Amino acid sequence: MTIKEIERKSLALNALDKIHLVEKLLSSLDKPDPEIEQAWIKEAEERFAAYEKGELKAIPLEKVLRDIKRK
Repeated sequence: MTIKEIERKSLALNALDKIHLVEKLLSSLDKPDPEIEQAWIKEAEERFAAYEKGELKAIPLEKVLRDIKRK
């Protein structure tokens, strides 16, 4: 089936079926890459360990937000 055929058939669906189809399509795009997910987990764990050892200082959220607003 071509994209044009899928499009034509999709547009002929009733509203509820269209919503269901859109939700399925969007959720299929929102799957994290396991390698990237593992890399972020490792990075977060390393940063937290550095913070606990005193090698990394924390900045309060309020200060970060103020600095962003100034830019």
